[in-house]
Amino acid sequence: MTEQQGILDRSGLDQLRDALVDAEFTQAGVAARIGPEAWAAAGREDFRATLAATDGADDALGVLVRVFLAGQTEAEETVAAALGGLPLPQALASGLVERAEDGLRAGIDLDIYGDWWVVADLPAAARPGRPLPADHVLGVGMASMTLADATIRRPVGSALDLGTGCGVQALHLSEHAATITATDLSERALRFAATTAHLNGLSWELLAGDLLAPVAGRRFDQVVSNPPFVVGPGVTTHTYRDSGRPGDGVCAELAAAAPRLLNPGGTMQYLANWVHVAGEDWTERVAGWFAGTGCDLWVIQREVTEPLDYVRLWLYDAAEGHDPQRAAAWLDWFDRNKIEAIGFGLISARYSGSDEPIVVCEDAFQRLDQPVGVQVANWFDRQDHLSGVDLDGLLDLRLRTAPGLLLRQDATMSPDGWAVDRQILELTDGMHWAEEIDPLIVSLVGGCDGNTTLRELVTLLAAAHEAPFDLLALSLAGIVRHLITRGLLLP
Repeated sequence: MTEQQGILDRSGLDQLRDALVDAEFTQAGVAARIGPEAWAAAGREDFRATLAATDGADDALGVLVRVFLAGQTEAEETVAAALGGLPLPQALASGLVERAEDGLRAGIDLDIYGDWWVVADLPAAARPGRPLPADHVLGVGMASMTLADATIRRPVGSALDLGTGCGVQALHLSEHAATITATDLSERALRFAATTAHLNGLSWELLAGDLLAPVAGRRFDQVVSNPPFVVGPGVTTHTYRDSGRPGDGVCAELAAAAPRLLNPGGTMQYLANWVHVAGEDWTERVAGWFAGTGCDLWVIQREVTEPLDYVRLWLYDAAEGHDPQRAAAWLDWFDRNKIEAIGFGLISARYSGSDEPIVVCEDAFQRLDQPVGVQVANWFDRQDHLSGVDLDGLLDLRLRTAPGLLLRQDATMSPDGWAVDRQILELTDGMHWAEEIDPLIVSLVGGCDGNTTLRELVTLLAAAHEAPFDLLALSLAGIVRHLITRGLLLP
């Protein structure tokens, strides 16, 4: 196991953890102290109730809450007492706390994340007016939580977190993986990840290097990555977002590496940005990254952003503010490469080794219920269920409708009364897929009670519509398969 130094030596980390435990600086401890409403507000960065609940309190928990959650400055002796046995000089030298005009304040982001502690750099909002340094390490954010929510959570032997940052994904992997390897190009990130692991009593193999280099020649059962996916001309200004590869090259690179990284049946999931080039279908672009890899693939695009909004977003994210020259150079690069938009989504791949893998790339702009990872796992399961099932096998299935399946009808008033324009099947939970179907499919789905075979249903429909059974069965097979993969019909 590689020994990676945290922000403090082992003894210092033990002392810090003891201080946090003794003060009950945990989700349960803080919520009990300040109340559930104040805790919920703190999660939205509204600390008014938190400060009111701890005002004037000089006990360790009250001080830690004000310093590390609410971003307040406290007297030096008060902070020193709250840190218990950790000597203040060590806390200052490590950057855990820093001096301010009237005392000490947090020097890093020591966050309570579920039942864990996560250590990272302070967000830009905590130091207004200061652009983020190039080696800034993000804490828990929307991207990391999105990936954590979308990751398949089934027991595996070995797991890899590529580009671990402060260790958020590795924390989640620790709940279902026997061994965890985490890599990062940034030594600063690895120090934070080591600190996160130690504070939570976990042991990870932490390796330094660019993307795949630290694990060359090794395979894993599960790989997750929140990579530096920001699309641009290949200039690295911030390691947390810029890969140094032009365009969406880093995401293509991860795709190509999948068969070298994964054990048979292993999965790789990562967040990605991809470009929408004029005259090019984005689905063909992303699917092309996996050509020849033998990976079954499900890509869902969650957002599409135009270049100007994209540039503004990432300049603001790094607290670079209004920088007309940098924005212009970035936008000119988009223009030269005929990039009309940038897509954001989740890539889920499974190494099957098949010469004809399952490849689906699609939009999913609708609301998704958490955890999405369950839906991803179920999608692969349904694909397995249909794999190798020919038409006869399909007709022998006894299908049932998904729980809570809704049929919605849109109708227009006419002189003859209501005229149905559209009939839509909709999942009321999970992926919330909605499918427009014709009256024949409405009848078919209505008969899927889990007891009747599809063959029997098609026989009834063929008789009712005076249609040849074989022709009707063949015409319905495609939509039935689609409804099964969507989860609207279940085997």
